[in-house]
Amino acid sequence: MHRHLIHLSVRTLVVVAIFAAIPLHSAAQQKPRARDLGVPFDGTPGPRNAITDVAGVEVGHSTIIRGEGKLETGKGPARTGVTAVLPRGKKNTDLVFAGWFSLNGNGEMTGTTWLDDSGFLEGPVMITNTHSVGIVRDAVISWQVRNGLLTNQPWTLPVVAETWDGHLNDINGFHVKESHAFESLDTSGAGNVAEGNVGGGTGMICHEFKGGIGTASRKLNERAGGYTVGVLVQCNYGLRRQLRVAGAPVGTEITEGTFRWGRRTGDAPEEAGSIIIVVATDAPLLPHQLRRVARRASLGLARNGSISGNGSGDIFIAFSTANPRAAAPEGVTQLQMLPNERISAVFEATVQATEEAIINAMVAAETMTGADNQKVIALPHDRLREALRKYNRMVQ
Repeated sequence: MHRHLIHLSVRTLVVVAIFAAIPLHSAAQQKPRARDLGVPFDGTPGPRNAITDVAGVEVGHSTIIRGEGKLETGKGPARTGVTAVLPRGKKNTDLVFAGWFSLNGNGEMTGTTWLDDSGFLEGPVMITNTHSVGIVRDAVISWQVRNGLLTNQPWTLPVVAETWDGHLNDINGFHVKESHAFESLDTSGAGNVAEGNVGGGTGMICHEFKGGIGTASRKLNERAGGYTVGVLVQCNYGLRRQLRVAGAPVGTEITEGTFRWGRRTGDAPEEAGSIIIVVATDAPLLPHQLRRVARRASLGLARNGSISGNGSGDIFIAFSTANPRAAAPEGVTQLQMLPNERISAVFEATVQATEEAIINAMVAAETMTGADNQKVIALPHDRLREALRKYNRMVQ
């Protein structure tokens, strides 16, 4: 069995044995994605329609699914994990220009003060659950030291982001360990990206359906430079009634099986989730431009109905793999920069890929039962297609 899926309860072992020979990335290809169901999206995707369409970018997951029934803090059930995004892969220490943006700050992304000042992302972007940020941060440092991957300074300030999976996961049981962060880094790859209930997205909920990890990409035409923009999301936000898919009010069409967030204001449920969005591109952009790109992820999020509620940590980061050796410690660095007058195509691609990545996460996610037998249903594909047909949004 692929190492990504080794943390499973005893009851799942029979099922696991059937698929023991299927690697995770191969299994991911067999799942339908949003386009396969007839969801229309703007723009032209890359060959994988994933963040790994940006050359050099690798993604890895470590997934923890263990236990069932009544919540016992420290024992489970555990429904969580870690996802790693490596801008230049596992072994390349060349830094990348980056920028970040907080649409709503009820969340965490470490390492951003130095990213602001230096303009560089100095390692991977890690995503996990809210209460595991610390151990994942420390694990990244240990992994970098172990592999001789420290960069221009003898210390490192990892970027680790989170969303809260405490409805389905024993989040206060601290099931994420150093080994899980190592696994997500060591098993990262540049191929197809597993989506849905994997890695940091394992226990996440989106628009009161099952959420998780999703990805998409856009290829700009030659007139716009032929650049690629890729997006990866960990989605864990939103109310059912807010959900829009390709403009259709899908959330009001599919009302059965609604999972209610735990916090309420009067009689109305209040959103208590978050989303982390990672944008990668090979367009030659400088840090101030990448901050602008990161802000545009907000518009893709809004297309799907998010209002970025008070309880939501909506934090985005964008990086560029162009300008190799820009962080060389000596000499004068020669840089390339896409003119601001040509950056709108990158903005548009970011909005489009963000919108699709979120829907891909929901389409790939599967119904999950977690702590205290709380059940969150997956977005039903047949009902999604019905809603798209009703509002004349279905494509063949």
